[in-house]
Amino acid sequence: MANAALIEALRAADAVQFGEFELSHGGTSNYYVDKYLFETDPRCLKLIAEAFAERVADDDKLAGVALGAVPLVAATAVETNKPYVIARKKAKEYGTAKRIEGALDEGEEVVVLEDIATTGQSAVDAVEALREAGAVVDRVVVVVDRQEGAAELLADHDIELESLLTAEDLLADADG
Repeated sequence: MANAALIEALRAADAVQFGEFELSHGGTSNYYVDKYLFETDPRCLKLIAEAFAERVADDDKLAGVALGAVPLVAATAVETNKPYVIARKKAKEYGTAKRIEGALDEGEEVVVLEDIATTGQSAVDAVEALREAGAVVDRVVVVVDRQEGAAELLADHDIELESLLTAEDLLADADG
């Protein structure tokens, strides 16, 4: 069952918008979920952290995909008292030049937290980077699954996709 309080909070933050939108993968959609509006809203962030906390109890460590999921993973780390790492899209070209930021030990079980899953490619990239760094990763938990192929792509990489909400949940009875 969808989290009604979270749906209401996302809508109240104007994070669910209707119109013609280009998506990061190049496709278009008649709705858009603005992660920056929900990630910068304290009520949304608290509800997301609480919901994520219920799903990550058995994992050693949390991981967030930069940049979008960093507020989510940080809030969830505070909620669960679990440490986290940040998976960059690519290694920075200065300083320590790491792709994974934070302490990560070989063999640690890590769950990846992500904002929105559309194709799932950014989550797959993050999981692969974490696996290359020695983590054991088999699960990604997202706030919204747009139901546009992410679950299937992740499954092809032996990764389970869990979502707090699906597009179907979020758009049901929406005024749009």
